[in-house]
Amino acid sequence: MPSLHAFVNGLERDLAAVTASFTLPWSFGVVEGHVNRINMIERQMYGRAGFNLLWKRVLLA
Repeated sequence: MPSLHAFVNGLERDLAAVTASFTLPWSFGVVEGHVNRINMIERQMYGRAGFNLLWKRVLLA
């Protein structure tokens, strides 16, 4: 299974980051939630409006 081996090799290369993600108390979950919400609004408005309307929707959502 080459894809599984590639995944495991990637984990081994980033072992310090993977270990830190499980042992440190910090989380970027809230930030990722906001980024996901803004990306969803951008996808809904693609080709329909400019930056000003997108900015207003992000602030009001």
